[in-house]
Amino acid sequence: MLHLMHLVSPALPVGAYAYSQGLEYAIDAGWLSEPGDLEDWMLSLMQRSLVHLDIPMLHRFYRAWEACDIAEINRLNDYLRACRETRELLLEDEQLGVALGRLLQSLGVDQAKPSLYRATPSFTCQFALAGVHWSIGANDLAEGFVWSWLENQVAAATKIVPLGQTQAQKILVALLPHIPALCEKARGIDDDSIGLSLPGVALASSLHERQYSRLFRS
Repeated sequence: MLHLMHLVSPALPVGAYAYSQGLEYAIDAGWLSEPGDLEDWMLSLMQRSLVHLDIPMLHRFYRAWEACDIAEINRLNDYLRACRETRELLLEDEQLGVALGRLLQSLGVDQAKPSLYRATPSFTCQFALAGVHWSIGANDLAEGFVWSWLENQVAAATKIVPLGQTQAQKILVALLPHIPALCEKARGIDDDSIGLSLPGVALASSLHERQYSRLFRS
């Protein structure tokens, strides 16, 4: 559990703070302007994007790392990369994956070496590797992954809108109870159901690439 706390800490030097995943554009364009809009946006991403892509893929990466099946890991990595719908979302996944892989190598995790991969490893791939290496249970790892994502989204929102720390904590507390059920649902997603698209998020990410003034890389 202490290793999981280390892995999901905002202090982990992977640069996740630099990305908003389209949230910055959605706020700038006025898509999220009413009370509760931010909470609804984040919950929708948790229910659809994370449940139908990132968490099912995390479980598959976890099993592949347990089996030391590099061929399967590369296949999964190619598939996950193909599911990133914009240049920014793919760049984010690559940069976070490279940063986490570099950190893992420095901590003695040899499987994080770039030579094992035929394409840049995704963050989810490296996150699963860390979980297996440190004997973090797959279910705990999944909940930690969602928590880390949620915390970064709320932190991004506090920089974009006049959202006080108390309001930010209220959003976190309101969304926390959803995490276990969403992770349980994600475990049951079959291969054919992985990769649900969120056109609005893809559009926000695409438009963010050319947004005139911005704080975040995505």
